[in-house]
Amino acid sequence: MSRLREIKKPIAEEIKAYHKVFRETIRSKVPLLDIIMKYILKTKGKEIRPVIVLYTAKMMGGITETTYYAATLIELLHTATLVHDDVVDDSNKRRGLLSINALWKNKIAVLAGDYLLAKGLLLAVETKNPHLLEFVSKATRDMSEGELLQIEKARKLDISEDIYFEIIRKKTASLLASCFATGALSVTNNREAIDKLWKIGELTGIAFQIMDDLLDYKKTSVTGKPTGIDIKEKKITLPLLFLLKNSDKKQQRRIIRTIKHQNKNPQKVEELIRQVRESGGLEYARKKMMEYKEEAIRLLGDFPENEGRKALEEIIHFTINREN
Repeated sequence: MSRLREIKKPIAEEIKAYHKVFRETIRSKVPLLDIIMKYILKTKGKEIRPVIVLYTAKMMGGITETTYYAATLIELLHTATLVHDDVVDDSNKRRGLLSINALWKNKIAVLAGDYLLAKGLLLAVETKNPHLLEFVSKATRDMSEGELLQIEKARKLDISEDIYFEIIRKKTASLLASCFATGALSVTNNREAIDKLWKIGELTGIAFQIMDDLLDYKKTSVTGKPTGIDIKEKKITLPLLFLLKNSDKKQQRRIIRTIKHQNKNPQKVEELIRQVRESGGLEYARKKMMEYKEEAIRLLGDFPENEGRKALEEIIHFTINREN
């Protein structure tokens, strides 16, 4: 049994209850939309975000009906973001299956994503839980800003380490932060605790993204070589930033030229990956990742020692020990 499956096991019944709310929420009377929603249900991933919502509520006092609404709201936002991302990235695959835009084209995919976002807003209002919208709206704003900032920097390639962390804090960490915050908000009004849990989620999300950066340098079982997808997409991640920071001006210009103009050349990409490895960039990124993870665990220690907290600690460890 996988580690994540073990983590989920104690709340198996609660996950079923959440699934029921999610299914009912996305149902549509429009036949095409209902077909798309059913396809989304079949292609869902690990569902780590709603699990975080459930366990945070469990830690803070116990899972309530509002917790299921919070978990559904988070997953609606996450799913809508993935559908829109596939359109933006012109991606035809999602988790090994055809994406919504590949099957039904961009216009329908965008509208399906909009529908999911609208259903989230309506869920909060119709169940009289508008307070949940604060953190979800904040995450939505941050994710949009982070994505646009990354696009801007990919064009100019003038990214610094501070900007890198700002991008991943907004683009990736904000959604995980909202999982912890809304989970707590579903059972308590303690603003200090909610804000601290937002911070824990943010730290976890940053560690999660650095792990993603590192996975791009891991050799695949198919080719025996790292994927280098980030370089091909002109994304300057933490290991590459370390190389740039520790290179002279001439080498920096050569690296930037490779990213800008030779990022589709397998030999050039492989050479750049080798330089990152030899510079100590991967070790530096791992060190930073562990710092964020350990700070998240430390802050979590301020909360009641119970099954919920233990599970959240396991989830934080899981985010940096996954293979994909």
